[in-house]
Amino acid sequence: MKSKLKNTWPGLGKGPGLKRIEIKVKQDRTRIFFILFLSLFLTLWFGSFLQVAAQSVLLSEQKTVGSADSSSDQALSLKECLEIALANNPLMLSSYDQYEAARARVNIARNLPQPGILLDYPLQPTLISPGRSEEKFFWLNQTVEFPGRRYLRTKFADWEAREIFQDHESLKVSLAYQVKEAFFGLLLVEEQLKFARENLQLNRDFVDLVEVKHSVGEVSQAEVLRARVELAKAGALVKQLETERKITAARLNVLMGRDRDGEIQIAGELKQPLLALSFEDARKTAMVNRPEIKKVEYSVNKTVVQKKQAYLSYLPDFNLGFARHQVENIKYWDFSLSLSVPLFFWQPKRGEIAEAEALIRSKQRELIYWQDMVSLEVEEAYQQVLCCQEQIRLYEKDILEQTEQVYQLFLFSFKEGQIGGLDLIEARRTWVDSRITYAEHLYQHAISLAALNRAMGIIQEGDQ
Repeated sequence: MKSKLKNTWPGLGKGPGLKRIEIKVKQDRTRIFFILFLSLFLTLWFGSFLQVAAQSVLLSEQKTVGSADSSSDQALSLKECLEIALANNPLMLSSYDQYEAARARVNIARNLPQPGILLDYPLQPTLISPGRSEEKFFWLNQTVEFPGRRYLRTKFADWEAREIFQDHESLKVSLAYQVKEAFFGLLLVEEQLKFARENLQLNRDFVDLVEVKHSVGEVSQAEVLRARVELAKAGALVKQLETERKITAARLNVLMGRDRDGEIQIAGELKQPLLALSFEDARKTAMVNRPEIKKVEYSVNKTVVQKKQAYLSYLPDFNLGFARHQVENIKYWDFSLSLSVPLFFWQPKRGEIAEAEALIRSKQRELIYWQDMVSLEVEEAYQQVLCCQEQIRLYEKDILEQTEQVYQLFLFSFKEGQIGGLDLIEARRTWVDSRITYAEHLYQHAISLAALNRAMGIIQEGDQ
């Protein structure tokens, strides 16, 4: 057996030869260990890089979906307008980018401390001559954080990202209210424009009727002039409402992230269903859904984590070092371990811990404020909806029908020559004004419902 080993390893029987072989085996084992460690580190780093890149591509694709601008002439419903606005509004896109940046900071918080490599060639006979140095160091340093520090750092960044997302949600609710306001405003202008054009046609017919009566001597020239003045006023009102429609349509286009001068057609009813929700249900929905309340709750959780981080600062991190030390062609292994000592233990108590405790108290008081304020907003919006509904019932039950009957009666009396043109003009003006006022009450009711949804933190009915 020994002879076979001697043939395989010449000089095995000699002491120095066996020692050289053992040294060589140890060196090979060290190199293999170092290569495996380096390969594992590079594999983990490259894998995390690919994961972050894949997540970025996926989020970009999700943002692209539904971002197509509906440039066709097809009439848009309120739901479609909301979807386009939430997908294309530049402020919404900017807000979501800020949230993505906050989520990226969560990944940053998960990062491990980077290792350090040090090459040291001391005692060089000349400047920058490492090959002639008789002593060499190759250091590999790694900071090992105390258990729990990385977890708390990641949790802090996560709560902070949730806070920023609630800012995004708050902007979404506010934008939805603005879109509804512009949408129903456009419906109101179109309804008023329809009444104004009808009134313009009635004035034209009235002018023709008065001129016929004047030609046969039944009315004076003053009646003709008065009728023409009313016709001019009706024409001016139509032009005014056409301008208002362009402005309102441009505002809706801007909110939806479209060309402000682009043509837009909408389809919807100005009259909305009556409120079937109790005040208590509305208040409970608001307490659950309002982004401002959620944001403060997340902020409280974040400051609690911050306090734990402050207490954890008493505990040290570890700094491990491995070195390959060569002196006069003789190689050694070096190992170092260092840690911080909380000698000035009173500093965190007066600094980080005191700050976290003050922030917790502040956020808890802020939470109470927002709960009271949201409850008040819901109550105001709820009462406004009820008030608008009463006005609508009054107009539908009495005013609209009565003013139309009065106008028809006066029109018949004027044709029969029983009354003058001034009385008929006043009756028609009252009838048209009542119809326009009724449309305005329908608009106020729709906007009040939108304000109630905003106060409850929802975009549309059924989202709660």
